[in-house]
Amino acid sequence: MFWRRRGHMGAERAVEVRDTGDASASSGGIANTGYLEIGTVTVQQRGPQEPAPWPHQIGVIPPPARSFRPRAEADRLRAAIDRGGGQAALCQVLTGMGGVGKTQLAADYARTAWNNTSDTGGLDVLVWANAGTRDALISAYAQAAVELCRADRHDLEEAAQRFLAWLTPKAAAPPCRWLIVLDDLTTPADLRGLRPPPSPTGHTLITTRCRDDALGTDDRHTIPVGLFDEAEAIAYLTTALTTPDARQSAGELAALASDLGHLPLALSQAATYINDTRRSVTAYRALLADRTRTLAKAVPELDALPDDQPEPLSAAWSLSIDRADALRPAGLARPVLQLSALLAPDGIPHTVLTNQPALDYLTRHRTPGTQAPEEPSPVQADEAELALTVLHRLSLIDYVPATPYQAVRVHQLVQRATSDALTPDQHWQTSQSAADALAAAWPDMERDTALAQALRTNTAALAACAGEALYHPDAHEVLYRNGRSIGESGQATAARAYFDHLAATTTRRFGPDHPDTLDARHHLARWRGEAGDPAGAAQGFAELVPDRIRILGRDHPDTLMTRLNQHRWHGEAGDPAAAAEGFAALLPDLLRILGPGHSHTRAARHNLAYWQGRMGDPAKAVTSFAELARDLTRALGHHDPQTLAIRHNHAYWLAEAGELDGAVAAFTELVPDRIRVLGPDSPHTFATRHNLAHWKGRAGDLQGAVTGFAELLQDRIRVLGPDHPLTRSTEADLAYWQNQANHPR
Repeated sequence: MFWRRRGHMGAERAVEVRDTGDASASSGGIANTGYLEIGTVTVQQRGPQEPAPWPHQIGVIPPPARSFRPRAEADRLRAAIDRGGGQAALCQVLTGMGGVGKTQLAADYARTAWNNTSDTGGLDVLVWANAGTRDALISAYAQAAVELCRADRHDLEEAAQRFLAWLTPKAAAPPCRWLIVLDDLTTPADLRGLRPPPSPTGHTLITTRCRDDALGTDDRHTIPVGLFDEAEAIAYLTTALTTPDARQSAGELAALASDLGHLPLALSQAATYINDTRRSVTAYRALLADRTRTLAKAVPELDALPDDQPEPLSAAWSLSIDRADALRPAGLARPVLQLSALLAPDGIPHTVLTNQPALDYLTRHRTPGTQAPEEPSPVQADEAELALTVLHRLSLIDYVPATPYQAVRVHQLVQRATSDALTPDQHWQTSQSAADALAAAWPDMERDTALAQALRTNTAALAACAGEALYHPDAHEVLYRNGRSIGESGQATAARAYFDHLAATTTRRFGPDHPDTLDARHHLARWRGEAGDPAGAAQGFAELVPDRIRILGRDHPDTLMTRLNQHRWHGEAGDPAAAAEGFAALLPDLLRILGPGHSHTRAARHNLAYWQGRMGDPAKAVTSFAELARDLTRALGHHDPQTLAIRHNHAYWLAEAGELDGAVAAFTELVPDRIRVLGPDSPHTFATRHNLAHWKGRAGDLQGAVTGFAELLQDRIRVLGPDHPLTRSTEADLAYWQNQANHPR
């Protein structure tokens, strides 16, 4: 070890220390063991600093952001403090995700309080402390102690405690009006032993991303800080965008704000980028929407960030993610967030993130180094739930298990930043796992329309984020499940458009003869018919049959199903004789290849009976459906969905055969069974209710028909909307039977 000392005539000479050992000295002293070779030593000891006069500020309040706007949260903060005037232990906690403006709100309050020179307002002491780490907080307290209460700057822990003791009210001391701002508290544990004491004249204000229960005690008031609403976002952008090219209509600014999720930090950096690059808002939105570019490409460079912001938007949540990943269950928060990043920001069903495919993904992608080196144990559902809770605590997601179909919400820019950080291989694996989890969460029978809608919304979000990842190596099954769900919910036209796009995509991606392309064409033809174009459906299936035979063979189940649909849609297009003839010819092949118990065989028997009735023989249809109903009841049970479909058609043909009382009784018995099995909002349940109301009217129960159609109309409006063709049809039926009831013959 070498020191420098100044020798004769000002020349520097080395001071050598040899053979040193341990030594200790009291405050202000010097200790040494060993040999010192020193000429002249001058020791200057600095005494304690005299207390600074009041008012006094320690730390620097961040300057106001450009285009800073008053917010409702600021009013709530002032109201909360005003309500608490004169009470002990006043502490306000501003909590919210990174980028919502917590620091700016705290700075605005602190600046206003500091500048208040009225007799009843103002502050004697203001401390602005960086609370990002416990060490930073101790350093800020120690600096306050040095400046206010003669503390020794060389012992930070002791100085910090001295400052906290100084804040405690004392009977003989003059009252001190103080405000302590603890900015960006990372974890409540860092406050252990460092909480400002209760005081009738003191306030503590904390900003944090944490939502731990430890922050919400009786002596602390939590104020959530959220996103801008649309009006606030438009007002901010109107002020912040200064270049002529950036001046847009309120509608265009609203669209930009929506693209950025109304996040204040994002709006700030976007406005700076637009101003600096002189882009139009339209051009910037196109840049932001380009998924081939990362979020970092749509914000200013680090040295051009506005308002002294320390990091670009793309890195705003990295520390919180690191922190979450370190908490128990260690290593799971990051992969849970990665999985969530590819799904719907406004609500992910709980089961999608906790079912087996999701757990398998978490097991494979648990952050390295967070478990013992031996083979990692499979992640359990309760661990996934704990990881969601950790992400919620740090404001990276909103997790509300009480709303299971929208249990997890993630801001779209948190999603974008998270997905941008994935390597191409990670992106593919995450996309595939998210698709697997969605497919596993989808029930075979969509009894719960709310769950089905949530799954469709998440599949659409995944398809937008994943892109080609869902087509490698093949088109993922969830893409087809999503399209069927759209159609089965009553949106036949939307399903037709969906499968038209899917067929074009699979043709481009795999070629016209790939099984995925053939499947997409099959579904497209079906929903073309369901949407009101039976001739187009018949043509589509007629063109598909020879391709199925050529590629898969005549006896392949998919070929047989395509032939079955071809005959059905021939009948729907107005040729019941061709349909009946086709099903009669197909049935022996189905019996030979698949057997009498296969669903395709039963579907052929079903259709043969139906089209025989359409050819003018309702009595034969009644007999065939009665026989089929007995067979299915014996094989599948009285309440199986296939049995319910046969019972529906049996009731219908009873009515067509003139047995109206028997038909009404059969439909009356069937409605509660369909509600119980398929759900009240199933299109099949609606169809049975429609038939019940119709045949009640035909049987002479006019008021029963009016009541049935009136109730059905309200449910169709609720589920399908007022403009759906089926809603309009039900409205017309109601009007007809009302007229019949008002003018009986």
